[in-house]
Amino acid sequence: MERFPPIAGLGIDESGQTRRFDYGLTPTEPLHADVTRSEGDTLLTVHAHAGIEFSILLSGAQEAHYEDFVRPLRPGDVSLCATWEPHGWRSTAPDTEGVVLMFLPDFLGEETLGDASWLQLFAVPPAERPQVTSDELRESMLALGREMQREILERRPGWESAVRLDLLRALLALKREWKVPALPKSRIRVSAGNLPRIMPALVLVHTRPARRVTVEEAAKACGLSRAQFCLTFHNIIGISFGQFCTRFRLALVAAMLLSTDMPMNAIAQRTGFVDASHLHRVFVKRYACTPGQYRMQNQVQTSSA
Repeated sequence: MERFPPIAGLGIDESGQTRRFDYGLTPTEPLHADVTRSEGDTLLTVHAHAGIEFSILLSGAQEAHYEDFVRPLRPGDVSLCATWEPHGWRSTAPDTEGVVLMFLPDFLGEETLGDASWLQLFAVPPAERPQVTSDELRESMLALGREMQREILERRPGWESAVRLDLLRALLALKREWKVPALPKSRIRVSAGNLPRIMPALVLVHTRPARRVTVEEAAKACGLSRAQFCLTFHNIIGISFGQFCTRFRLALVAAMLLSTDMPMNAIAQRTGFVDASHLHRVFVKRYACTPGQYRMQNQVQTSSA
């Protein structure tokens, strides 16, 4: 059986084809920055990748799709996505343009926003993450987005440092107006500096999609006790290790549904589910439709485009 290679990102492009993305993120080059443009309506593009993602819409209109809700975006709105979190984009207006940053935690390091790590903004459920709530904040986001756009396009010496400062300014502005959700108390501070402690577990998951990685295996790989690992993982990523594994494997399932004609049993086997019935139950719970409906809906979109 074919073994999936390590991947930096996985997505479905506008034609419904699976794509593996390599954004070139490394400890020495922890940032991938891009200016995106669309001339009009596009099909939904689904992504999941290793980098943390931050974007600002500069013009037009978009929809940001998460596992359990859709957020319409207008100029000045932002989106935050955690590592390996399935999410989608669809442009819904002409002349849609935005700035997208994908980065490793090392890009911002141990920076804090007042009394909290910047990582806290990404480590809560998508619906609870900061968003633009005032005209003043919207203008600030647009100004920062245009500064990032200029730096990205011109690539002058030190442009990465300029983008890093603009990103920190944007996150700080969002944090100031954010009603922080109640978080469970723990002994481990939410910190980007703790990420290397759980990185071996992340590597295990995305290099062995056909095999379920147990909590015990992940904890051992990280050199932590089971309890230490579970607490550390949840505080850094924002969800439990089991939820993260399911999120990652469902991203692979979605990709295979849209790009292959493989039967459900074969997809379940290649993505670490017990059988087609198990895959069906988990998929419906997360995507509010059956795998067959998900595949059919995409085929209808593609044929009518």
